[in-house]
Amino acid sequence: MTSYEAAGVDIAAGERAVELMKSRVARSRRPEVVDDASGFAGLFDASAFLRYKRPLLATSTDGVGTKVDLARRLGVYDTVGHDLVGMVIDDLAVCGAEPLFMTDYIACGRVVPERIADIVGGIADACALAGCALVGGETAEHPGLLEPDEFDIAGAGTGVVEADDILGPDRVRAGDAVIAMASSGVHSNGYSLVRHILATTDLTLESRPDELGRSLGEELLTPTRIYAKDCLALTAAGGVHAYAHITGGGLAANLARSLPANTDAVIDRSSWEVPPLFRVLQAHGDVPQAEMDKTFNLGVGMAAIVAPDAADAALRLLAGRGVPSWILGEIVAR
Repeated sequence: MTSYEAAGVDIAAGERAVELMKSRVARSRRPEVVDDASGFAGLFDASAFLRYKRPLLATSTDGVGTKVDLARRLGVYDTVGHDLVGMVIDDLAVCGAEPLFMTDYIACGRVVPERIADIVGGIADACALAGCALVGGETAEHPGLLEPDEFDIAGAGTGVVEADDILGPDRVRAGDAVIAMASSGVHSNGYSLVRHILATTDLTLESRPDELGRSLGEELLTPTRIYAKDCLALTAAGGVHAYAHITGGGLAANLARSLPANTDAVIDRSSWEVPPLFRVLQAHGDVPQAEMDKTFNLGVGMAAIVAPDAADAALRLLAGRGVPSWILGEIVAR
Protein backbone atom coordinates (compact mmCIF):
# COMPACT_ATOMS: atom_id res chain seq x y z
CA MET A 1 0.00 0.00 0.00
CA THR A 2 1.35 3.43 -0.96
CA SER A 3 1.83 5.96 1.82
CA TYR A 4 3.78 9.12 2.62
CA GLU A 5 6.00 7.07 4.94
CA ALA A 6 6.65 4.55 2.17
CA ALA A 7 7.80 7.49 0.04
CA GLY A 8 10.37 8.30 2.71
CA VAL A 9 8.69 11.01 4.82
CA ASP A 10 8.26 10.20 8.52
CA ILE A 11 5.79 12.68 10.04
CA ALA A 12 6.05 11.10 13.48
CA ALA A 13 9.83 11.58 13.49
CA GLY A 14 9.35 15.26 12.66
CA GLU A 15 6.91 15.68 15.54
CA ARG A 16 9.35 13.96 17.87
CA ALA A 17 12.13 16.34 16.77
CA VAL A 18 9.92 19.34 17.59
CA GLU A 19 9.28 18.01 21.10
CA LEU A 20 12.99 17.43 21.71
CA MET A 21 13.99 20.96 20.67
CA LYS A 22 11.29 22.93 22.51
CA SER A 23 13.14 23.49 25.79
CA ARG A 24 16.33 24.70 24.10
CA VAL A 25 14.44 27.03 21.75
CA ALA A 26 12.74 28.58 24.78
CA ARG A 27 16.13 29.76 26.08
CA SER A 28 16.40 32.25 23.20
CA ARG A 29 13.06 33.91 23.98
CA ARG A 30 12.85 37.71 24.23
CA PRO A 31 10.09 39.61 26.07
CA GLU A 32 8.69 40.88 22.74
CA VAL A 33 7.95 37.37 21.45
CA VAL A 34 4.23 36.60 21.31
CA ASP A 35 3.02 33.00 21.20
CA ASP A 36 1.12 31.86 18.11
CA ALA A 37 -1.00 28.92 19.20
CA SER A 38 -1.18 27.56 15.65
CA GLY A 39 2.58 27.47 15.25
CA PHE A 40 2.37 28.63 11.64
CA ALA A 41 4.15 31.93 12.25
CA GLY A 42 6.46 33.64 14.70
CA LEU A 43 5.05 36.79 16.29
CA PHE A 44 7.05 39.75 17.59
CA ASP A 45 5.56 42.76 19.39
CA ALA A 46 6.46 45.77 17.23
CA SER A 47 5.34 48.24 19.90
CA ALA A 48 8.93 47.85 21.14
CA PHE A 49 9.87 50.14 18.23
CA LEU A 50 8.03 53.08 19.80
CA ARG A 51 11.22 54.09 21.59
CA TYR A 52 12.80 54.82 18.20
CA LYS A 53 12.32 58.06 16.29
CA ARG A 54 12.63 56.36 12.91
CA PRO A 55 13.21 52.63 13.27
CA LEU A 56 14.64 50.83 10.26
CA LEU A 57 14.37 47.07 9.99
CA ALA A 58 17.50 45.24 8.87
CA THR A 59 17.41 41.71 7.50
CA SER A 60 19.98 39.13 6.52
CA THR A 61 19.96 35.54 5.29
CA ASP A 62 22.72 32.97 4.95
CA GLY A 63 23.70 29.35 5.39
CA VAL A 64 26.68 27.39 6.67
CA GLY A 65 27.86 26.04 3.33
CA THR A 66 29.86 22.85 2.99
CA LYS A 67 30.94 22.91 6.64
CA VAL A 68 27.79 20.82 7.21
CA ASP A 69 29.49 17.99 5.30
CA LEU A 70 32.27 17.84 7.90
CA ALA A 71 29.70 17.91 10.70
CA ARG A 72 27.91 14.99 9.06
CA ARG A 73 31.11 13.00 8.60
CA LEU A 74 32.10 13.52 12.24
CA GLY A 75 28.60 13.01 13.61
CA VAL A 76 28.69 16.37 15.45
CA TYR A 77 25.52 18.39 14.98
CA ASP A 78 25.30 20.94 17.80
CA THR A 79 27.97 23.38 16.54
CA VAL A 80 26.83 24.23 13.01
CA GLY A 81 23.85 26.07 14.50
CA HIS A 82 26.33 28.53 16.05
CA ASP A 83 27.87 28.97 12.63
CA LEU A 84 24.48 29.77 11.13
CA VAL A 85 23.69 32.43 13.72
CA GLY A 86 27.14 33.96 13.35
CA MET A 87 26.77 34.22 9.58
CA VAL A 88 23.28 35.75 9.74
CA ILE A 89 23.17 37.86 12.88
CA ASP A 90 26.66 39.34 12.73
CA ASP A 91 25.83 40.73 9.29
CA LEU A 92 23.08 42.75 10.99
CA ALA A 93 25.57 44.09 13.53
CA VAL A 94 27.62 45.68 10.74
CA CYS A 95 25.07 48.46 10.18
CA GLY A 96 24.56 48.91 13.94
CA ALA A 97 21.29 46.98 14.15
CA GLU A 98 20.16 45.20 17.29
CA PRO A 99 19.21 41.61 16.36
CA LEU A 100 15.61 40.82 17.25
CA PHE A 101 14.61 37.43 15.90
CA MET A 102 15.62 34.66 13.56
CA THR A 103 14.07 31.73 11.70
CA ASP A 104 15.79 28.61 10.38
CA TYR A 105 15.31 26.05 7.62
CA ILE A 106 16.71 22.52 7.65
CA ALA A 107 16.52 20.18 4.65
CA CYS A 108 17.49 16.57 5.23
CA GLY A 109 17.28 13.19 3.57
CA ARG A 110 15.75 11.60 6.66
CA VAL A 111 14.52 13.14 9.91
CA VAL A 112 16.45 11.73 12.84
CA PRO A 113 14.80 13.51 15.79
CA GLU A 114 17.90 13.66 17.98
CA ARG A 115 20.01 15.01 15.13
CA ILE A 116 17.50 17.73 14.24
CA ALA A 117 17.12 18.64 17.91
CA ASP A 118 20.90 19.05 18.22
CA ILE A 119 21.05 21.29 15.16
CA VAL A 120 18.14 23.49 16.25
CA GLY A 121 19.35 23.46 19.85
CA GLY A 122 22.68 24.84 18.67
CA ILE A 123 20.90 27.57 16.72
CA ALA A 124 18.80 28.48 19.78
CA ASP A 125 21.82 28.54 22.11
CA ALA A 126 23.66 30.83 19.70
CA CYS A 127 20.61 33.08 19.36
CA ALA A 128 20.65 33.49 23.14
CA LEU A 129 24.33 34.50 22.93
CA ALA A 130 23.47 37.03 20.23
CA GLY A 131 20.47 38.42 22.14
CA CYS A 132 17.87 37.47 19.52
CA ALA A 133 14.91 35.09 19.65
CA LEU A 134 14.48 31.98 17.52
CA VAL A 135 10.82 32.45 16.65
CA GLY A 136 10.25 29.68 14.15
CA GLY A 137 11.63 27.39 11.52
CA GLU A 138 11.00 24.49 9.20
CA THR A 139 12.42 21.00 8.85
CA ALA A 140 11.87 19.43 5.43
CA GLU A 141 12.48 15.78 4.59
CA HIS A 142 13.71 15.29 1.01
CA PRO A 143 14.01 11.54 0.40
CA GLY A 144 15.47 10.76 -2.98
CA LEU A 145 17.03 14.21 -3.32
CA LEU A 146 19.32 13.93 -0.30
CA GLU A 147 20.92 10.81 1.13
CA PRO A 148 19.47 9.75 4.51
CA ASP A 149 22.34 11.29 6.50
CA GLU A 150 22.70 14.44 4.38
CA PHE A 151 21.34 17.83 5.46
CA ASP A 152 21.68 21.54 4.83
CA ILE A 153 20.69 24.53 6.94
CA ALA A 154 19.88 28.18 6.29
CA GLY A 155 18.38 31.03 8.25
CA ALA A 156 17.13 34.60 8.16
CA GLY A 157 17.38 37.27 10.82
CA THR A 158 15.76 40.64 11.49
CA GLY A 159 17.10 43.56 13.51
CA VAL A 160 16.32 47.22 14.09
CA VAL A 161 18.43 50.36 14.02
CA GLU A 162 17.68 54.06 14.46
CA ALA A 163 17.89 55.72 11.05
CA ASP A 164 20.28 58.41 12.30
CA ASP A 165 22.58 55.80 13.84
CA ILE A 166 23.28 53.60 10.82
CA LEU A 167 26.97 52.76 10.59
CA GLY A 168 28.83 52.46 7.32
CA PRO A 169 31.15 54.03 4.74
CA ASP A 170 29.61 57.50 4.98
CA ARG A 171 31.04 57.88 8.49
CA VAL A 172 34.58 56.65 7.76
CA ARG A 173 37.40 59.20 7.50
CA ALA A 174 41.12 59.09 6.78
CA GLY A 175 42.96 58.69 10.07
CA ASP A 176 40.42 56.27 11.56
CA ALA A 177 41.84 53.19 13.25
CA VAL A 178 40.98 49.65 12.16
CA ILE A 179 40.52 47.28 15.09
CA ALA A 180 40.59 43.53 14.58
CA MET A 181 38.48 41.13 16.63
CA ALA A 182 39.93 37.62 16.65
CA SER A 183 38.09 34.79 14.94
CA SER A 184 37.60 31.45 16.65
CA GLY A 185 38.88 29.61 13.59
CA VAL A 186 37.80 29.16 9.98
CA HIS A 187 34.24 30.16 10.97
CA SER A 188 32.00 29.15 8.06
CA ASN A 189 33.78 30.23 4.89
CA GLY A 190 36.27 28.48 2.67
CA TYR A 191 35.20 24.92 3.47
CA SER A 192 35.08 23.89 -0.18
CA LEU A 193 38.83 24.59 -0.28
CA VAL A 194 39.27 22.82 3.07
CA ARG A 195 37.49 19.74 1.72
CA HIS A 196 39.59 19.87 -1.44
CA ILE A 197 42.76 19.88 0.68
CA LEU A 198 41.45 16.91 2.66
CA ALA A 199 40.65 15.04 -0.54
CA THR A 200 44.03 15.66 -2.24
CA THR A 201 46.61 15.53 0.58
CA ASP A 202 47.61 13.29 3.48
CA LEU A 203 45.47 15.32 5.89
CA THR A 204 42.35 13.67 7.31
CA LEU A 205 39.78 14.74 9.86
CA GLU A 206 41.52 12.39 12.30
CA SER A 207 44.98 13.92 11.73
CA ARG A 208 46.55 15.49 14.81
CA PRO A 209 49.10 18.08 13.61
CA ASP A 210 51.52 19.05 16.38
CA GLU A 211 50.60 22.72 15.93
CA LEU A 212 46.94 22.13 16.84
CA GLY A 213 47.07 19.90 19.91
CA ARG A 214 43.88 18.14 18.88
CA SER A 215 42.38 16.50 15.81
CA LEU A 216 41.95 18.49 12.64
CA GLY A 217 38.23 17.62 12.64
CA GLU A 218 37.73 19.12 16.09
CA GLU A 219 39.59 22.24 15.04
CA LEU A 220 37.60 22.65 11.85
CA LEU A 221 34.25 22.30 13.66
CA THR A 222 35.07 25.06 16.16
CA PRO A 223 31.90 27.22 16.20
CA THR A 224 31.90 30.69 14.71
CA ARG A 225 32.50 33.45 17.26
CA ILE A 226 29.37 35.60 17.61
CA TYR A 227 30.12 39.32 17.82
CA ALA A 228 26.65 40.91 17.88
CA LYS A 229 26.53 41.88 21.56
CA ASP A 230 30.17 42.97 21.53
CA CYS A 231 29.54 45.22 18.53
CA LEU A 232 26.45 46.71 20.15
CA ALA A 233 28.41 47.45 23.33
CA LEU A 234 31.24 49.00 21.35
CA THR A 235 28.82 51.13 19.33
CA ALA A 236 27.09 52.34 22.50
CA ALA A 237 30.45 53.47 23.89
CA GLY A 238 30.87 55.85 20.94
CA GLY A 239 33.43 56.46 18.23
CA VAL A 240 32.53 53.55 15.96
CA HIS A 241 32.11 54.52 12.31
CA ALA A 242 31.75 51.14 10.58
CA TYR A 243 32.20 47.41 10.91
CA ALA A 244 33.28 44.74 8.44
CA HIS A 245 32.23 41.12 8.96
CA ILE A 246 35.12 39.06 7.60
CA THR A 247 33.42 36.25 5.71
CA GLY A 248 33.75 34.98 2.11
CA GLY A 249 36.28 37.12 0.24
CA GLY A 250 38.59 37.52 3.21
CA LEU A 251 39.86 40.60 5.00
CA ALA A 252 40.57 42.90 2.04
CA ALA A 253 37.31 42.36 0.15
CA ASN A 254 35.10 42.74 3.21
CA LEU A 255 36.92 45.78 4.57
CA ALA A 256 36.59 47.45 1.17
CA ARG A 257 32.79 47.17 1.42
CA SER A 258 32.87 49.45 4.49
CA LEU A 259 35.06 52.19 3.03
CA PRO A 260 34.11 55.32 1.08
CA ALA A 261 35.53 55.54 -2.42
CA ASN A 262 38.16 58.15 -1.48
CA THR A 263 39.90 56.02 1.15
CA ASP A 264 41.89 52.82 1.54
CA ALA A 265 42.71 50.64 4.54
CA VAL A 266 46.38 49.98 5.22
CA ILE A 267 46.72 46.73 7.15
CA ASP A 268 49.80 45.76 9.14
CA ARG A 269 50.37 42.03 8.68
CA SER A 270 52.88 42.03 11.55
CA SER A 271 50.17 43.11 14.02
CA TRP A 272 48.93 39.54 14.49
CA GLU A 273 50.05 35.95 14.14
CA VAL A 274 47.91 33.87 11.81
CA PRO A 275 46.47 30.94 13.83
CA PRO A 276 48.15 27.54 13.34
CA LEU A 277 45.14 25.96 11.62
CA PHE A 278 45.50 28.26 8.61
CA ARG A 279 49.23 27.56 8.39
CA VAL A 280 48.56 23.80 8.46
CA LEU A 281 46.01 24.07 5.65
CA GLN A 282 48.27 26.31 3.58
CA ALA A 283 51.36 24.12 3.96
CA HIS A 284 49.66 20.78 3.26
CA GLY A 285 47.55 22.15 0.42
CA ASP A 286 50.35 24.25 -1.12
CA VAL A 287 47.94 27.18 -1.21
CA PRO A 288 49.37 30.52 -2.45
CA GLN A 289 49.17 33.40 -0.01
CA ALA A 290 46.88 35.38 -2.32
CA GLU A 291 44.46 32.46 -2.33
CA MET A 292 44.55 32.24 1.47
CA ASP A 293 43.87 35.98 1.70
CA LYS A 294 40.74 35.88 -0.42
CA THR A 295 39.34 32.63 1.00
CA PHE A 296 39.84 32.66 4.77
CA ASN A 297 39.55 35.15 7.62
CA LEU A 298 43.12 34.25 8.75
CA GLY A 299 42.27 34.98 12.38
CA VAL A 300 40.22 38.17 12.01
CA GLY A 301 36.47 37.59 12.26
CA MET A 302 35.21 41.16 12.59
CA ALA A 303 36.83 44.55 12.10
CA ALA A 304 35.73 47.86 13.62
CA ILE A 305 36.63 51.21 12.09
CA VAL A 306 36.75 53.78 14.86
CA ALA A 307 37.77 57.38 15.42
CA PRO A 308 41.47 57.51 16.32
CA ASP A 309 40.78 58.96 19.78
CA ALA A 310 38.37 56.11 20.55
CA ALA A 311 40.72 53.24 19.71
CA ASP A 312 42.27 52.69 23.14
CA ALA A 313 38.90 52.70 24.89
CA ALA A 314 37.55 50.28 22.29
CA LEU A 315 40.40 47.85 22.92
CA ARG A 316 39.81 48.03 26.68
CA LEU A 317 36.08 47.42 26.25
CA LEU A 318 36.62 44.40 24.01
CA ALA A 319 39.25 42.96 26.35
CA GLY A 320 36.79 43.31 29.21
CA ARG A 321 34.27 41.31 27.20
CA GLY A 322 36.77 38.55 26.51
CA VAL A 323 37.27 39.38 22.82
CA PRO A 324 40.95 39.37 21.76
CA SER A 325 41.49 42.53 19.74
CA TRP A 326 44.28 44.73 18.43
CA ILE A 327 45.04 47.66 16.13
CA LEU A 328 45.04 46.13 12.66
CA GLY A 329 45.77 49.23 10.62
CA GLU A 330 44.43 52.62 9.64
CA ILE A 331 42.33 54.37 7.05
CA VAL A 332 44.21 56.60 4.61
CA ALA A 333 43.25 58.88 1.75
CA ARG A 334 43.28 57.06 -1.59
